Amino acid sequence: MDKATIAALRQRLQRRAEELRAESAMSAEGRGVVELDQTSVGRLSRMDALQVQAMALASDRRREAELQRIAAALERLERGTFGECVHCGEEIETKRLAIDPTIQICIACARQS
Repeated sequence: MDKATIAALRQRLQRRAEELRAESAMSAEGRGVVELDQTSVGRLSRMDALQVQAMALASDRRREAELQRIAAALERLERGTFGECVHCGEEIETKRLAIDPTIQICIACARQS
């Protein structure tokens, strides 16, 4: 992979990580503790709030998992092993990495999994 492609992928990964952190900051209120005081909130409203909280927490877990994949991809870029399958060591197709630069395995290994 040439230096321009690597630089573009690094920038894309860093930009996506920033987007995920911003999304996480914006949704922090939805992940907060739900008030269980029935005098201020009705039962159905509380149930709705609990459901919103559960969805916000699930979204946050997905964001964190993606951030971890991004961090791993950036680390592989720094080590010079980006684009190599972590299972067999073969090169991952550039088209596959263009779709998702956090991919760690080649098609052959993905089919075996």
